[in-house]
Amino acid sequence: MLRAAQLDDFVEQGYVHLRSAFPASVAQRCRLLAAEQLGIDLADPERWTTPVVRGVVDGAALREAAAAEALVGAVGQLLDPDPWQRRPNLGAFVVRFPCAADPGDTGWHVDSSFRPDGDDRWFVNVRSRGRGLLLLCLLSDVGPDDAPTRILPGSHLEMARLLAPAGDAGLPGAHAGQRSEIPLPDTSGPVQLATGEAGDVFLCHPFLVHAAGWPHPTRHPRFIAQPPIAMSGALELDGPEDRLSLVALAVRRALVT
Repeated sequence: MLRAAQLDDFVEQGYVHLRSAFPASVAQRCRLLAAEQLGIDLADPERWTTPVVRGVVDGAALREAAAAEALVGAVGQLLDPDPWQRRPNLGAFVVRFPCAADPGDTGWHVDSSFRPDGDDRWFVNVRSRGRGLLLLCLLSDVGPDDAPTRILPGSHLEMARLLAPAGDAGLPGAHAGQRSEIPLPDTSGPVQLATGEAGDVFLCHPFLVHAAGWPHPTRHPRFIAQPPIAMSGALELDGPEDRLSLVALAVRRALVT
């Protein structure tokens, strides 16, 4: 379970690093399933001809990781009592290969979370309709040279203020190549790298600004999964602070300062 100091840091910084969210042995089984299902030959670097491979992977190891007690408990600490949904698996994998060329997908962004009725675009609103958290699940050891995800600490607070004028309607954001219309805060500040060991998970506020890492000079692929924690509704931002989830509390405090 997350300690009180970690919970406070989440509200202020927008993320928490949960070490050993699931065993490294489970992460290894996830990697092998990903290699098999995404057509990756781990033994032949000559066949790594693209900088990144994405895809949904399934199997018992993925379900075991998603249901790990430490991970599920930490999600509950951050999102209860908002209506979050347990993950059936780890969702979409992103496998990055050693590459010196710009892969073209490393821009700063926040993830979209819902599609309005009658609109095929994906949006984000100030109540984060449909999304409670972003998980960055490390399925291989990730060091500074392994193209770790880049995080802008505290950016979730400014993002809440930038989204607020659009109200519940929200704004179209980055999703499957669509053009984002969401303004971003200053991205020149200090950057945190999502580094750690296989089995670690970064639990990120849905408004945390982040970007893919680059370049990737090491000699082995980097495996992560980055599933959302879905919600059946949206964040509850009204009422006493002690009855709000910590995800909602961060938004509420951002909007009143």
